[in-house]
Amino acid sequence: MSADRAVLLVGHGVPATDAPRELVTRFKALEGRRRATGAPPTDEERDVDRQLREWPRTDANDPYRAGMEKMATALARRLGVDRVATAYNEFCAPSVEDAVRELARAGATDIRVVPTMITPGGVHADVEIPETLEALSAELPHVRLRYAWPFDLDDVAELFARGLDRL
Repeated sequence: MSADRAVLLVGHGVPATDAPRELVTRFKALEGRRRATGAPPTDEERDVDRQLREWPRTDANDPYRAGMEKMATALARRLGVDRVATAYNEFCAPSVEDAVRELARAGATDIRVVPTMITPGGVHADVEIPETLEALSAELPHVRLRYAWPFDLDDVAELFARGLDRL
């Protein structure tokens, strides 16, 4: 892969296990209200989101993030590339927006985006990521953003079958 190309692996994200539960509950309430009304995020929602995303992370308090980093390393090795970054839909930094902007600042002009969600029908992979990438394309017209979605379900079934065959 040339120096101007990068891969962005996007996971769901989870709150750190030691993040205050009331912060998570408040975020979900604010997010639910926003989605129900179709309104943009409030300042409070953005602040709570920032607090959750920026909560200090370790492998112990966020094993999901640790697993994502291992997956990014394995994907880089499999693709033979140096630049595989991670991003998260919620609860963890960086966001998709922040990760794409950072890759662009580092010189990437062709970014392939791949979600860890693998079945169609979910709001993150079907709606939120495409909307985010569309907005980023307008903001960063010099960057080509390609989204590897949806996955071929026969390929996904093959992955699951190989896992089951190992049992």
